Amino acid sequence: MENLKELLKNRRSIRKYTEDSISPENVKEILEAALMSPTSKRSLCWEFVVIENPEQLEKLSHCKAQGAKPIAGAKLAIVILADPSKSDVWIEDASIAAILIQLQAEDLGLGSCWIQIRNRLTENGQSAEDYVREMLGIPYGMEVLSIITLGHKNEEKKPFDPDKAQWEKVHIEHW
Repeated sequence: MENLKELLKNRRSIRKYTEDSISPENVKEILEAALMSPTSKRSLCWEFVVIENPEQLEKLSHCKAQGAKPIAGAKLAIVILADPSKSDVWIEDASIAAILIQLQAEDLGLGSCWIQIRNRLTENGQSAEDYVREMLGIPYGMEVLSIITLGHKNEEKKPFDPDKAQWEKVHIEHW
């Protein structure tokens, strides 16, 4: 890693991936980042389902009406889940794990994209969470937050320009 600021500037949502697979060592590093992510009261409420099978990725890409197509072209997808009975802030805990997955991927030179699942619907109006739950055999009680797609980048995006930061959205001491 060059430094955190460079990592943050360069991490962009990548939706197109090459055919190159991700090495087992890189997959392990990405999952370790998720497993090291902090949780409220160290509840460790999150869990992860790793999908590499191309047929499964294709099927998973139909989990919602719009925005899930990158799953089919990814080499790896990680479904981000959490158990609300372990933490009332499971959404925040799972979100932290998801972004750490994305940052670790960027640090390894890989692309990633967050695919929102919670509160989304399939083309047929089914809950995207239920679609993913049924497809992957996820028990009820576990909530599906998102899916992070991963792969070698097949598109280039300009780094974030810090000069375009919206400082007007920062309020000091009061609104």
